[in-house]
This record gives sequence, structure tokens and C-alpha cells, in this order.
Amino acid sequence: MSEFKYLEDYKIWEKLAEKEVGKFPERKEAFKNSSKISIDRLYPVKLNNNYENIGFPGIYPYTRGIRTSMYRGKFWTMRQYAGFSTAEETNKRFRYLLEQGQTGLSVAFDLPTQLGYDSDDEMAFGEVGKVGVAIDSLEDMEMLFSNIPLDQVSTSMTINAPAAILLAMYVALAEKRGIDPKTLSGTIQNDILKEYIARGTYIFPPEKSLKLTTDIFEYCSEKMPKWNTISISGYHIREAGSNAVQEVAFTFANGIEYIDSAIKKGMKIDEIAPRLSFFFNSHNNFFEEIAKFRAARRIWAKIMKNKYSSENPKSCMLRFHTQTGGSTLTAQQPDNNVVRVTLQALAAVLGGTQSLHTNAKDEALALPTEESAQIALRTQQILAYETGITDTVDPLGGSYFIEQLTDQIEEKVFEYLMKIEEYGGAVQAISDGFIQREIRKEAYEYQKKIESGENVIVGLNKFEALNDHNPQVQKLDVQLLEKQKEKLKRLKQNRDVNLVNHKLNFLKNAANSDENLIPLIIDCVKAYCTVGEICNVLRDVFGEYRGEVL
Repeated sequence: MSEFKYLEDYKIWEKLAEKEVGKFPERKEAFKNSSKISIDRLYPVKLNNNYENIGFPGIYPYTRGIRTSMYRGKFWTMRQYAGFSTAEETNKRFRYLLEQGQTGLSVAFDLPTQLGYDSDDEMAFGEVGKVGVAIDSLEDMEMLFSNIPLDQVSTSMTINAPAAILLAMYVALAEKRGIDPKTLSGTIQNDILKEYIARGTYIFPPEKSLKLTTDIFEYCSEKMPKWNTISISGYHIREAGSNAVQEVAFTFANGIEYIDSAIKKGMKIDEIAPRLSFFFNSHNNFFEEIAKFRAARRIWAKIMKNKYSSENPKSCMLRFHTQTGGSTLTAQQPDNNVVRVTLQALAAVLGGTQSLHTNAKDEALALPTEESAQIALRTQQILAYETGITDTVDPLGGSYFIEQLTDQIEEKVFEYLMKIEEYGGAVQAISDGFIQREIRKEAYEYQKKIESGENVIVGLNKFEALNDHNPQVQKLDVQLLEKQKEKLKRLKQNRDVNLVNHKLNFLKNAANSDENLIPLIIDCVKAYCTVGEICNVLRDVFGEYRGEVL
């Protein structure tokens, strides 16, 4: 890399940074620490043999960040994941978190909703409202977002197999309020492939699920340009036992599969890629996590440029949400989890995340209490406002250790991607069990090290406390869950049954065609068809997937 190129890139960065500062004014006239030492916006990595791979923030290959001034003008979105019991109860938690300074909503749905069953279905017995909010119909969605301005908040929905239905409900709700869906911002997870790998909340066979995924891509590209059509998730892959390299590699393999499916449908790379977002985990090995995030940005940029010949810079920008590692939390000495979560969140910020969820200390025991949820949010706010880590871009860029670790993670990720390409892509690698076997092996090795004491987990296999107390945990009101079933019963009695049947039949007739199903699903939810009814129609046409998950 010549000195001329280095200086040229520096000038490009300066111009882009000034433009960004015009959009997001920096918080202070001059950033200074307690010793009155000025903190520069960026400390460029000096010209050396590896400069080409490091570069400048906001410029390909984006190792140092996708924005030129990062957090000096705009913090990451503080998006706490919440959802439990009924829509009414979750709405109260949402409004509480917004009052506490949360800047984006993230919805957790219960297992019946995730698997396409209504609350009154026998398959939902014992699970209604347990790990998330129960959503049966548009009526529940109306309650969930009561007194919340959809055009002023960004909403993320962790839903996959029925993603098209929940997105349709969000659109229908907006239109009912007179809000143009083009103004809505947020993300639908819509990442079905990782369900076959790691999580298990799938309904339909992979090929049919991919159709629904790409239908969402196509619909949103025209009707919802500010909406992120998928959050390709490494989080659950990591929670299933993968290591950091596998998390990135398997996530990107899935991303490539989604892009290829959309291209086969006639979409162009620069229509698809700018609206893709990613979802990563942050675990306890501090420097490994920071290097992982930096390497992931660079790898994705290279894939977009070299594999797909993308011409839009936004296609090469890896935008990702991070959640701290749920599987790293311990039921023993739960207060220790505050420290774990803080370090994991710090790694995510130093790694350049666009949004962040910090787990509550009691999540190894139950759903978070209001108090523990507040502590989790305060953790992010302290990092943002009190630590100085947001005063300069990519503070660890140029560190010998970080840069070498970033390079090594990149190399290992590309080795995995080549193996998966030899299989014929992610779907085939999943069908053959390759990805699942790799995760199982890694999870087994890690668990053996915990049990042998080689990997120390404070409070679990070392420094145990004999008087470990049982903290107060969140408990669900069973009567509220019964009311959910009663409400659903009333809805089914009072709606226009003929209209419901008409809309469901229309969807069924179109389901085996190449027609985009999203407008038809929107029509169904507007008629107050339920999640279970719509999924049952698609089950009849698509079939159900019964393959091995893990």
C-alpha cells in the first residue's frame, strides 16, 4: 500500500466524517479526559504492511467501523429484549423501559407464537406467555403497541417461522393508525436456517421457509424501505455451543444462502444487501470478541465485493445487533452476572456494534424482574456516558494483539466458508449435518473443560458460596394467561367468519404458486385471522419439517 493511497483514504475519511457530523452532531465541542487531554476523533493506524486490511472507519473494508465518527455523535441503539405473559403486561414493560431511556423496542414471543400455534391450541398447553409474549391476532398486536408511536420508535421482532405473519400484523397496525409503512423502521429476525442448526423453532421445510423469507425481502424492498428484512443470527448458533469463529462462519454461510435465494427470484445484490442486518453474541473472552466483530465486518465486505461484485458501499457495510451471552450466565451467585454482562457489553461497543441488548442478572433463573431489567439498561448507559470509550473511533485499532487476532479469526472463518461451499451451500451442509456436528463437537469439548475445572466459571466450579441465597424472581400470573384464551375465544365469536374463511382460502390457493404471499397474509391479519389459522393453512400446503435439529 503506497503512502499516496494512505493519504488519499485519510482525506476521504475526513470528508465523510464531516458529513456524518453534520447529520449527527458530536456531543461536545472538544472531547477531553479528566486530565484535560484532548481526544481525537480517530487515531489512524500508521502506514504498515497490514494497513490495507485495517484502513479507516466508514471506508472499505470497514474493519474499524461502518461509520466514520461512530459514537461521538450517536450512541448505539439501546434495545432491551422484552416480552412475557400477555400483550397488556408486555406493553407495560415496554413503556417502563422507554421511560428509563431505552431507545428501541425488541419483542420476545412465546413458544406457541414462534411455532405457529394459538394460545388455545392443545400444543400450546403449559407454554403460553412463558418465554415471551403471546400474540394470537392483530387484536393482541394492537394492545402490545398501545400508546407507543410506531413511526418514532425502532422495533425488532425475534420471530422466524411465522415472521411474515408478525410483520403483516405490524403493517396492518400502522395502516390502521394512518401511518405509512414506508416510515416504519425496525427489524424482523426472519432467519429460518439457524433454526434447523441451533434453535428448533421451525415449522415448514427449508425450501418453503426460504420462499417466505425472500417474499419478505421482495415486499419490503418496495413497500418498507427503512425496514431491515432479516437479522441473520449467530447469537443462537453461539448459544448452542459454537466457538467465535464458527459463529461468524455459519452465520455468513446462511447469509450467502439467503442472498442466492433472493437473486434466483430476480432481485439484485444492491437491492438486497443494504437491508440485511446481523445479530451476534458477546461472550467472556474480551479480546476475542472485539477481534471477532472487527473481522466479521471485513469478511462481509470482502464477500459482497469479491463474490457478488456489489457496487453500493452500503451493501458492504455489516450492520449488527449484539446481545450479551445468555449461556454464560450462572444461576449460582447471580450478582456475578452483572460483571460478566458489563464486560461482554464493553467488548461489543469496542467492536463497533450498532445496537445492544444487555442480559439481566437473573435470566439463568427466570424472566427478568423490573429491577434487574433496569440494571441491565443502566449498564449500557454507564458505558455510554461515563467511561469515555465512545470519545474516539475504534480505540483498540492498531493494537498488535487485536490486529493479529482479527487476521487469524478472518482466516479461520474463510476456511469454514470454503468447506461449506464445497458441500454446495448452507442448506446442503445443514441437511448433511455438517454444521450441527461441528457445533456439537465444540460444545462437548467446552463442557468437558468446565467439568474438569480447566475452564473456571466463578461461583460454579470455583469460589462457590455455601450460603448462596435464592433471589426474588419474576413470576407469571396464571390467571392472566387464562384471560388470554378467553380473549381469543371472544375474538373468534365476534369477527366476520365468512371473511376469515375467504381470506384463508385465497392464501391457500396462492401458497403453491410463485406469487408473493405477504400482501395476502396482510389481508388475512386485517380480517383478524389468527397466527395459528394462517400457519395451519401453510402447513396444509407446505407440510411440516420433522428433521433432526441437533
